[in-house]
Amino acid sequence: MSAPDPRDELVEHLPAMRAFAMSLAHNPATADDLVQDALVKAWSNFDKFEPGTNMRAWLFTILRNTFYSMHRKRRREVEDPDGIMAGQLSEKPAHDGRLAMSDFRAAFAQLTDQQREALTLVGASGFSYEEAAEMCGCAVGTIKSRTFRARRRLAELMDLAEDEQIEMTDAATVAAVSGKPAA
Repeated sequence: MSAPDPRDELVEHLPAMRAFAMSLAHNPATADDLVQDALVKAWSNFDKFEPGTNMRAWLFTILRNTFYSMHRKRRREVEDPDGIMAGQLSEKPAHDGRLAMSDFRAAFAQLTDQQREALTLVGASGFSYEEAAEMCGCAVGTIKSRTFRARRRLAELMDLAEDEQIEMTDAATVAAVSGKPAA
């Protein structure tokens, strides 16, 4: 005669597993889900159960680990049953910024060395006109002039209107991301 199948013993442990799950979850529906998940895991991993050992302890360990895994997962999740928060989430496509930056680099490369230097010192590095003039060994007015001409030339090369800022995305993408209609 062959030994009895240990899977037949599972049913005997269901009431105790549900009671243990209730003590962990404090919610009947969650407890039922935990027991079901633990049974599925146990059934699919029965090859790891050693016959002759304590099946109840093995099942309770699986149930406990399932509870803690669920608990860790839920801490990272945000409840949003109506989908309101998810509907407000959006992200600007990364390619827009790369395309605009590529255009900027091409235009920036067409400036004279002195204009690039002045624009980099005053615009990008944040130095005052006076500090930039001292670093370049020229008058403050010269730095102001180079910066002004560099900005004007950049705007011209990038087809920007006189008061238009360099945007890292187009109006349609901004509208989609913000949820507001494009102007």
